[in-house]
Amino acid sequence: MTAPSISELPSRLRAALVMAGFTYDGVAEVLGAEAHAALARNETTPGLRRTGGGWPLETLIRLFLLQAPVELAAAQRALPNLVDRLAAEGLVEQTVGEVAARLDVRPYAADDEHLWVVSDLTPGLDGGGSRVGPQHVLGISSASTSLAQLTLREPVGRALDLGTGCGVQALHLAGHSAEVVATDINQRALRIARFNVELNAVTTPVDVRAGSFFEPVADETFDLIVTNPPFVISPATGERLVYRDSGLPGDRVVEHIVRHGPDHLNDGGWCQVLANWVVPGGGAWEERIAGWVPEGCDAFVVQRELVDPAAYVELWLKDAGLHGSVDYLVRYDTWLSWFEEQGIEAVGFGWINLRRSGGSARELLTWPYDVEQPIAPAIRDWARATDAAVDLHSHLRLRPDVLQETSGPPGAADPETVVLRQQRGLRRARQVDTVEAALAGACDGELSVGQILEAVASLLDLDAAQTCAEYLPAARSLVAEGFLLA
Repeated sequence: MTAPSISELPSRLRAALVMAGFTYDGVAEVLGAEAHAALARNETTPGLRRTGGGWPLETLIRLFLLQAPVELAAAQRALPNLVDRLAAEGLVEQTVGEVAARLDVRPYAADDEHLWVVSDLTPGLDGGGSRVGPQHVLGISSASTSLAQLTLREPVGRALDLGTGCGVQALHLAGHSAEVVATDINQRALRIARFNVELNAVTTPVDVRAGSFFEPVADETFDLIVTNPPFVISPATGERLVYRDSGLPGDRVVEHIVRHGPDHLNDGGWCQVLANWVVPGGGAWEERIAGWVPEGCDAFVVQRELVDPAAYVELWLKDAGLHGSVDYLVRYDTWLSWFEEQGIEAVGFGWINLRRSGGSARELLTWPYDVEQPIAPAIRDWARATDAAVDLHSHLRLRPDVLQETSGPPGAADPETVVLRQQRGLRRARQVDTVEAALAGACDGELSVGQILEAVASLLDLDAAQTCAEYLPAARSLVAEGFLLA
């Protein structure tokens, strides 16, 4: 299968998609909640039942999203004067009386914009064959969406999409960057990424380059680097799927990016990575990752999931379409044996955020709980809190979304437990004592930390100087965790 070439075709295809109303909202309206949810589970029957009217939008849904052949006449109505050209360029396949998709064309909503993303077809629809080739170009996925929600969206000068794939992150970056560079080693991915830039009429310069890791940008620096690298942790043997396998054993690909990404950041720049990492025996993953971070960088790392070796191996063997194959059990056993030899207790999944600040702030957090999306503003808030200098003269404010929860036996004079809980961002929770709760409640920007602690000490009949010395670190921690604003 070939990838589309760059010509006038992207603009003509875009015009046809717009004319048909082939947008994310348009598709959702036609499919309805039930069929839309079923398609997310790779089931097409509910969608097929709702798209039999032959209207151009229904035809495009059946052709590109449900991967069902459509009548040639219907395809020509939905894609006027385009079917032959799309067939020549490898987007569709034309037979006598019918047209079938050879590539996925998917509407995508981003920042109130209607976008379209071309990629390889979604494998495994309706339980069918899901084995993909080594040069497979993955489309919009939960991983790409997670990275998009993680990425800081302030205006920047230069941005790098490392391992662009179909180019979806580059499309996002183009909305708030003066210039974007997108790299990949997969030549099919590069061609498709270029097509997607043209398809979406992107006016920001997007330079799509071939090469591995940072080789294509060896002497260049950026204000923002984002990457969803091929992070699957494996022995790096057997057939390699470029979109997910780096060719390096274990989590070496993530280590390489963390160690060398900051070399390509301007002062104040960020490198944001969606990643897997090894959790060694004993579970001390934090020390491993912290050891990769170079001097002069802040690091905020959040472990969102922890997966045991068996579940991890099953996930990625099935992803490759190998479940039930003749060598499935051998591959499964070999992979598990390698995990045991390496002393890998589990695999962590989450976010790595690096900022070239000249400092050395570190927070490595296990947080598998629900968070507000997009999460990017919480990453920015973490950086601001890290930069804040808090002392007894500081005037702090309680973050507006923080609520206090108390629990204890009915009728008791005082609660047994007091918890401060954020309603937004990471939605952290923190158990506090009476003094910390009083401090947080009194922080409205009027009184200083020292004045509040002295007043609390007086009310509780405590030594004022000792209370100030003892609870200043707590005030700093409440700022660092986002409960108080400096």
